[in-house]
Amino acid sequence: MSKTYKVAVVGATGAVGEVMLSILAERRFPASEVVALASSRSAGGKVSFGNRQLVVQDLATFDPAGVDIALFSAGGSVSKEYAPRFAAAGAVVIDNSSAFRYDADVPLVVVEVNPEAARDRPRGIIANPNCSTMQMVVALAPIHRKAGIERLNIATYQSVSGTGRLALEELGRQTAALLNFQPATPEVYPVQIAFNVIPHGGDFTDNGYTTEEMKLVWETRKILGDDAIAINATVVRVPVFYGHSEAVNIETRDKLSAADARKLLEAAPGVEVVDEHVPGGYPTPVTHASGTDPVYVGRIRDDISHPRGLNLWIVSDNIRKGAALNAVQIAEWLVLNP
Repeated sequence: MSKTYKVAVVGATGAVGEVMLSILAERRFPASEVVALASSRSAGGKVSFGNRQLVVQDLATFDPAGVDIALFSAGGSVSKEYAPRFAAAGAVVIDNSSAFRYDADVPLVVVEVNPEAARDRPRGIIANPNCSTMQMVVALAPIHRKAGIERLNIATYQSVSGTGRLALEELGRQTAALLNFQPATPEVYPVQIAFNVIPHGGDFTDNGYTTEEMKLVWETRKILGDDAIAINATVVRVPVFYGHSEAVNIETRDKLSAADARKLLEAAPGVEVVDEHVPGGYPTPVTHASGTDPVYVGRIRDDISHPRGLNLWIVSDNIRKGAALNAVQIAEWLVLNP
């Protein structure tokens, strides 16, 4: 590939930004220059890009002119302020926050599912979905195309890395404290996370669901292009460092057997089936997902309570595929489909 692109990574010192930089280097993205941007308090520091070190620049004073692609992972408020500036300067913005996901004129893209949606970007912005939605729709898309999905019941088991670096530190700190018979004081979460599960993600809404649960509803419908899908979700935070897991019950319009679903998933891009009926014959965050790129699917079985029901267990690294990798994959798709 002869053409190269100037790439900016906004939020380069965060957990997702650091992985974006590593994936750009790993996949040898055709970049003429990579610029690391963050807040003024991080400016002057250094971040890794392959075997090089990049000096972090101050986002507030950076001139976006000449940037071709900007990967944003610095939070919704930063994206709302700066993403339009980069787009107005000519960059294609790929945003990892929730700032633009529900705007009708901003495509919400998962490369294995609806990459062509990235073409229609009147504001120059493309949105990345929430990490839990991302991994789920990669597995659901081939089933929806084949048999049509009428209803989803979802329970997520989400790692603390989805909350950020402070949550990772809190889980480590609490675990160490409890192993030494000391109290585990919560700071990031409302209650202790170590050796516990918390049925709460995001903010509570008027309908009793949380924002993390409603993201699964809104984003799944938008990505699959079907507002008629009925979706019920419960989000649970679990004491796992990296990797989200999901138990997904699917009711299809047309009958699809577990065996046929397995064949579809084995052929689906981005999916790796781990589905043996033996102890350990299923994916877990630690043994499969953490630090890897695929969406792993196991426990594929017919729902014995419903004539057109299926059950899936879906596991993926929420920082890599759930955030950083998809953003880079979108950039790669744009390069190959100008």
